[in-house]
Amino acid sequence: MIRRLRPRLAVCLAAVLVVACGQHGAVPPPASTTTGLLPPGVPTEGSRPPDTGLPPAAEPLQGPPLPPEGLIGRTIPVGHAPEGVVVDTQTRIVAVATRDPNELVLIDAVSGDITSRVPLPGRVRHVQLAAPGGPVLVPVESANSLVRVDLPRGPAGPPIVTGTEPHDAAAASNGTVFVGNEHGGTVAVVRGEHIVKVFTDSVQPAGIAPVGIAMGVLDVRKNDLTVYDADRLTIVGSTPAGAGPTHLVADRHGRMIAADTRGDAVRVFTPLPAPREVASIAQPGGPYGIAYDTARDRLWVASSGTNEVIGYDMSEPNPRQVQRFPTVQNPYSLGVDSDTGRLFVAGVSGGVVQVIDTTS
Repeated sequence: MIRRLRPRLAVCLAAVLVVACGQHGAVPPPASTTTGLLPPGVPTEGSRPPDTGLPPAAEPLQGPPLPPEGLIGRTIPVGHAPEGVVVDTQTRIVAVATRDPNELVLIDAVSGDITSRVPLPGRVRHVQLAAPGGPVLVPVESANSLVRVDLPRGPAGPPIVTGTEPHDAAAASNGTVFVGNEHGGTVAVVRGEHIVKVFTDSVQPAGIAPVGIAMGVLDVRKNDLTVYDADRLTIVGSTPAGAGPTHLVADRHGRMIAADTRGDAVRVFTPLPAPREVASIAQPGGPYGIAYDTARDRLWVASSGTNEVIGYDMSEPNPRQVQRFPTVQNPYSLGVDSDTGRLFVAGVSGGVVQVIDTTS
């Protein structure tokens, strides 16, 4: 999942990019609280803990070759290495990030037709909606920037340099956007077009999800979940999140749910008044991609090493398995259409998105 850079090299690359883009002026010397880029003149909070002795970030597993009898559902060829899927029920658009060329591929959720390809300034692995109807929040790792893409057809807005290799981004209920800069050890807070604060209490932030104004961020080196207050811009607290968590979603009950990839488990947390784990269930095979169907109260988690996706009823804190489907090879990302229950599973190695009708 993660390409690591030496801290000094990461800072130099980030500095070159900011000077070239001219968005924030000269780059100050890196602060002791982070290994990467810090936007100048922005308040910070938190101290980066030492990473000595911490395990490496959990990686997805390699799924086996697909059986000759084929797949269920249908597949949509989208381009090289699709990773990052989100479904907007308002515009009926599925957005998928691809590489070489770097694009956000927009698909009609009903017909499966590709309606637009929006060029991106670098490689992307995760996308989320800022709100129903868009825009799509696109953290562009190789450009150290957040880009917003309008729906239903684009274009992409101007990049906002947030930090070193942003991995994921999400919007709280008040519109405040949090961006996890994975190789900078920072979480940047964006309001409008401006960074208003940077939290420097992470080692390697990754998956992000909001519950109201509570924003949860997984750290894939510390293996914990930290919750931030998106109104007051403060740190609420942290809690252990398993052996190797990677990605995070929220359900309609106000819970946050993590895929514990190294721990072969799905873990459920309440974020407030302080984050704590309230339930878990074993899921062998390196659970990685994760999505939630609000209408059906259904959690979907893909096992990267077994090429399958498992559906859980979330009416209670303890996930209850109710469905299971085989998928394309290496299902690292997935999205769900809450109107129809349809799943869109991105197969990194095959360059396709698999469409699974879960209610038929």
